[in-house]
Amino acid sequence: MTETFYIEVGSAQRNHLDERICGDMFISEKLKEEGRTVVVLSDGMGHGVKANLLATLTATMALNFTKEHKDAHKIAEIIMNTLPVCSERKISYATFTIVDIEEDGQCTILNYDNPDPVIVRDGNMLNPEWQHISIKAEGNQEREILACSFKGLKEDRILLMSDGVTQSGLGKGKYLLGWGSDNVEKYFNEIINDQPGISASRLASMVVNKAHSNDGYQAKDDTSTAVIYFREPRRLLLCSGPPYEKSKDGELAATVKNFRGKKILCGGTTADIVSRELDIPIRDTLEFEDPDLPPVSYMDNIELVTEGILTLSKTAEILDKYNQSTQLGKGPADLIVRQLLESDEIHLLTGTAINVAHQDPNLPVELEIRRTVMKRIVRILEEKFLKTVSLRYI
Repeated sequence: MTETFYIEVGSAQRNHLDERICGDMFISEKLKEEGRTVVVLSDGMGHGVKANLLATLTATMALNFTKEHKDAHKIAEIIMNTLPVCSERKISYATFTIVDIEEDGQCTILNYDNPDPVIVRDGNMLNPEWQHISIKAEGNQEREILACSFKGLKEDRILLMSDGVTQSGLGKGKYLLGWGSDNVEKYFNEIINDQPGISASRLASMVVNKAHSNDGYQAKDDTSTAVIYFREPRRLLLCSGPPYEKSKDGELAATVKNFRGKKILCGGTTADIVSRELDIPIRDTLEFEDPDLPPVSYMDNIELVTEGILTLSKTAEILDKYNQSTQLGKGPADLIVRQLLESDEIHLLTGTAINVAHQDPNLPVELEIRRTVMKRIVRILEEKFLKTVSLRYI
């Protein structure tokens, strides 16, 4: 039986001192149809706009060629012969690391001139067998690319980095020769041992912040990391609306009871059905954290119980406008958004019984019917947040 896991990808960057744009480029994409994840980190020579353009060109080519299943040798050859070469140093203007992860966890890494990726498994460094691929570039120049392939296992982590990390602290203080790959590996592993469940984004940020501190908080180079984490998927079930037929109430309650993961119920009737069928009392509160919405309620083994359509409509609105600077509050919709963003596999179960209250023409226009709102939430979660989402009607 194939082991199932979620591929979490996180990144962090620091620009070169006094630069407003980073000369490194990180991009990743999940190919839903194939169950693949492709991650690319490129470092443009120098810093600033020119470096960013070269890194962006390299990363984009690497991502697109990898998605097309071109073999490692061909990908390297095309990129090498496309990139300009420095006339003085005779080296490419950008480096790259490509990670291609198949649905079954098979992982292929190509690395050109970036520090070697760090792979941690069970508290130890995993050293896959690196192959050396020689590429004849234009002008008969030979360049070498490292490639490896291995089967990823649950709790594996991979660290990609630009040389701004390994060379941090160069020439002063504790690391006169730079922080170096060995020290990076040691620090990376120490964090994982100390915080086994740490997220990919948080781990990437901690490595970049440590490198930044090595430089006395004045980065001498663009500093970038990306972390890939193979882990158990965080699952969430969100139920809203009573079934079309009352005879299906038991099926709704059984789905909630048997689901392995967190559970949210949206709608008073939905909560009443689950409470009645499973004999779990509802505990109401008077926590009016959002003046636009009724307060939340609680049930044993259920993460959250809220009102239905109004709360879901506001949830969709928050998700639609959400960005890195968004500060979530404590209202019911904010709490739902937080749970959705912290989950990987999201299952929406929608009852199709018509609530006559929602057909009243005197109610506000923005009060969308449940099915429309749920479809909107699915679209935003899939397209904007790359979540794995299923929608089922009952």
